[in-house]
Amino acid sequence: MRWADLTTAEIDQVDRDTVVILPIAAVEQHGPHLPLSTDCRIGMHLLESVEQRCSNDMLILPQVQVCCSDHHMDFVGTLTVRHETFLAYAGDILRSVIAHGFRTLLIFNSHGGNQAIGRVLVDQIGHQEQGCRIALATWWTLAAPALAQIRESELGGANHACEFETSLMMEADPASVRRHCIEERSLGPTTRWTVEDMLAAPPISLYRSMKDKSGGTGTVGEPALATRQKGRAITEAVTIQLQQLVQDLRRIHEVEK
Repeated sequence: MRWADLTTAEIDQVDRDTVVILPIAAVEQHGPHLPLSTDCRIGMHLLESVEQRCSNDMLILPQVQVCCSDHHMDFVGTLTVRHETFLAYAGDILRSVIAHGFRTLLIFNSHGGNQAIGRVLVDQIGHQEQGCRIALATWWTLAAPALAQIRESELGGANHACEFETSLMMEADPASVRRHCIEERSLGPTTRWTVEDMLAAPPISLYRSMKDKSGGTGTVGEPALATRQKGRAITEAVTIQLQQLVQDLRRIHEVEK
């Protein structure tokens, strides 16, 4: 179910134990071969897949598309907001949902730069709204064990505009992928302290712009390993985990009532 597609009377009839999902994404550069909307498109593609299986268990809010992408601002086209702005805006959306009686909230994230502030938002809302259950899920961490079996690249190969994201866009929106611009492995200078991967966080947090991480290409990883078949496998792996998460969140809340 989509929040914005329902009438006020129809929203009022929705079971208040339904999990309300706030998708958060980014409008930012994704190398020479993917559009600025990549994170938005991937996030909604994955939710659409889950929606086909458990629509009645979830209510999807309008996606917050422009989020926290300061580290991409060296690249033309990137849009961003301050962390404080995101925290206030996304928080107000969630408080509106809570005011209408919904108590189980899931922030579904498809952009790495949203993870830290997303956790702050969970802590803030969770503390302020004691009767509410709120969680944050980023698609690649949600399905990490299964994704590790799908990937072909080594450490650093799955990061940004990479094997995973390019594969998903080949499945979700194949016409948007500029295949003739796909590069081989792209990775800026790094050390054992700073090498990043979707499935393996570095041991420390050190600020580096995407220009630094990518060596100026805007791509970090191995997009040349992407395939549409791999995109389907990634979609299925995330769908299974997200469906289970939605059902578990609802079940937990019903038990705690």
